[in-house]
Amino acid sequence: MIDLAGQVALVTGSSRGIGRACAIRLAEAGADVIVNYVTSQSAANEVAEQVQKLGRRAAVVKADVSEYDDVASMLDFVKEKFGRLDVLISNAATGGFRPLLETNARNFEAAMNTNVRSLLFLVQAAMPLLERKTGRAKVITLSSHGSRIAIPMYGMIGTSKAALEALVRQFTLEIGDRGVNINCILAGLVDTDSTRRFPNAEEIFEGARKKTMVGGRTLQASDVADAALFLASPLADLVQGQILVVDGGEGIHA
Repeated sequence: MIDLAGQVALVTGSSRGIGRACAIRLAEAGADVIVNYVTSQSAANEVAEQVQKLGRRAAVVKADVSEYDDVASMLDFVKEKFGRLDVLISNAATGGFRPLLETNARNFEAAMNTNVRSLLFLVQAAMPLLERKTGRAKVITLSSHGSRIAIPMYGMIGTSKAALEALVRQFTLEIGDRGVNINCILAGLVDTDSTRRFPNAEEIFEGARKKTMVGGRTLQASDVADAALFLASPLADLVQGQILVVDGGEGIHA
């Protein structure tokens, strides 16, 4: 049983989907949780209520993680309200589904700023709380198969996820010896509000189901949250700068 009692976790983009599942899973393990959102306040409040029902402290913070001032203000709040930060999950993402040939400067900036620049800003602002001489703080982010393979209508998101994975590796050089582990979960296809907006979503989901090799189970947000809990725990103290694939074997074969 993983016990995170007394720890504080910040999960960005945690009003729904994988972020929501991570927030609740960490709370189930004993952590207090800061729920971050940018548009879905009512959904974020519902997540916080579930965290509190588990007997944990919760706070809801509106912040656009692609903007440094928002990130800095959010971390100031965490310091003032909780006094510490042990787990940071950078989950917020955007991008839209369109061909690269139809991607404009605004589309490019939105994907790169939310999916990549946010991790840069979050780690920079959080380091005073994360750095320690004993124990390990944990930073976790989320990627997808689009970082490694070409997926129709997914070019900008996939490109940003590849950059995100590179950022994780580069950050390891700078923060690994300062008491912080940073890792990335590469999740397979999970049924969320976002993935349901895929063009030909039903066909894509059926294809993923056929490719998994775990006895017919389909990947759920809770499965990704379990991996995040592992990486957030002392069990993963020696896992550093890695991309952990959680997809039921979907990516093993074409």
